[in-house]
Amino acid sequence: MAGDSGYKRELDGLRIDRSKRATPPAPRLSRLWIFVGVAVLVAVGAWRIAGSSFGATEVAVHRVTIPRSSSAGSAIVLQAAGYVVPHYRIEVASKVMGRVKWMGVEKGDKVVGGQEIVRLEDDEYRARLIESLGALGSLKARLAELHAGSRPEEIQRAEADLAEADAQFRQAKIDFDRAKQLWADGVIAESEYDQSRYRLDAMVNRVASLRKTLELLRLGPRQEDIDSAAEEVRRAEGMVAYNQTIVDATVIRAPVTGTVLERNVEVGELVTTGFVGERGAKGYAVAMADLNDIQVELDISQDDFSRVFMKQKAIVATDAYRDREYRGEVVEISPEADRQKATVQVKVQILEPDELIRPEMNANVSFLAATEGRESLDDRTTAPRVIIPSEALIEGKSVFLIVDGKAVMRPVRIVRSTTDGVEIEEGLAGGEDIILAPPEDLKDGDRVTREGS
Repeated sequence: MAGDSGYKRELDGLRIDRSKRATPPAPRLSRLWIFVGVAVLVAVGAWRIAGSSFGATEVAVHRVTIPRSSSAGSAIVLQAAGYVVPHYRIEVASKVMGRVKWMGVEKGDKVVGGQEIVRLEDDEYRARLIESLGALGSLKARLAELHAGSRPEEIQRAEADLAEADAQFRQAKIDFDRAKQLWADGVIAESEYDQSRYRLDAMVNRVASLRKTLELLRLGPRQEDIDSAAEEVRRAEGMVAYNQTIVDATVIRAPVTGTVLERNVEVGELVTTGFVGERGAKGYAVAMADLNDIQVELDISQDDFSRVFMKQKAIVATDAYRDREYRGEVVEISPEADRQKATVQVKVQILEPDELIRPEMNANVSFLAATEGRESLDDRTTAPRVIIPSEALIEGKSVFLIVDGKAVMRPVRIVRSTTDGVEIEEGLAGGEDIILAPPEDLKDGDRVTREGS
């Protein structure tokens, strides 16, 4: 019996306890459920993220800008877009043709009136100036000689020559009288008599000539000769002045105080005064303008033209700095309209510009209602109105807004069409996102997404 009990104990030690074996799989099963749960959560999140854009229509969106008004609360009667331009753009050219020797400014530099900005080669022009100065000196000397008259030495010499000729005349007269008597007595031939007579006639003429010369020397030069010499001097002075002007013109100076907008030439390039040919010659050196005198140039539709008048106040803002406003005033209205564009050009002077506003910037101008001495041109305009692109309209009476990723139709009331779109009186207040060119099958409540998002 004792052996049986020992054998039984050995068998019990070899038997597998299944109650202990069933517990280990529990941790494995729990980990499996955890993995499955995480996978389900990830799938749900991905489905939600994708579901927000899956099936959504991609559309172009436009932000409706908040209309601007003056600080005094004046109503805006018209809004238009244009470009900033300098009141005067000056292309500084040269009076003479020449090659650039020195360039003294860069684009954007500020210059003052009279400042040297370019120098041209001037060797040829200086040579002409020296030549004309020499000619002037010679003519001035001749005029001075005429004004001074004959020198005493010249008169004394003329008197001596006349005295000598008079002595020779008396001798010739004696010889002639003797020859005449001898020829009458038949002592000499007739030819000798003729020779003595010719000598006497020559001496008579020489004495008369020298006497006239002496008289002229004592009288001095004629007034006509002096006047003619004086005119020659004046002509030579004009030539000197002209050549000096040409030399001075080789230095190009700033005509006004302003800013260099464009540098058109470089050292070594040719600047010409006439037609710009194929040799690369430039017609001007720099372009400049006074940036304290700038305007906004706009094309106003003829339908809106009745809302604009001279001296009308306006608010100017640029696309580059939308948070900055500038006071403006209408200073120019074109006397004729553009038939093809059906517009009239208007210029608004920016009254207090700063360094942030520059030519060729896009600018938006809000024209204010008249407040003094003139009634508003549109009594219906009591508050600012917004302008939206015409392609956002649906059948001319509603638009689609984007609200929480969905298209929401909203009715609007249109006042009129403008060059920038359509003016809305009711339905939009500014700041909304509207859909441009909505698809024909787009319905109220459809999911939409912005282009590029």
